[in-house]
Amino acid sequence: MNERLKRDFDNFYKAFGNLQVAVDKAKTDLEIDGTIKRFELCYELSWKLIKEVLSNIGIICKNPRDCFKQAFINGLIKDEKNWLMMIDDRNRLVHTYDFGNSREIFENIKKYYVSLYEWLVERVEETK
Repeated sequence: MNERLKRDFDNFYKAFGNLQVAVDKAKTDLEIDGTIKRFELCYELSWKLIKEVLSNIGIICKNPRDCFKQAFINGLIKDEKNWLMMIDDRNRLVHTYDFGNSREIFENIKKYYVSLYEWLVERVEETK
């Protein structure tokens, strides 16, 4: 694993660990909002990690949607539909924040996104 990929993986892995703790403990509005911010960080770090992994095998992608599609094609991620849904959820949080939407997205984080990130960690660790 090259130095840049190692750094990207380490950053994502730490952020993901923090997200897992937050998801498990979040009960109050403040805790849920903190979990959502941790999700946003994981989202950004995940697509940058994917971009770097793909770059190492000669695939260049420039945005999350392209990276997720290529990652799915190359077996780096599973469940392309939910990774693409993640883009929409992240954009709803950042561009059109609404309390009701944020709680729906929090449920998606718990139900879908944590397991998608776990899969990504396992796949990237296999490339070491």
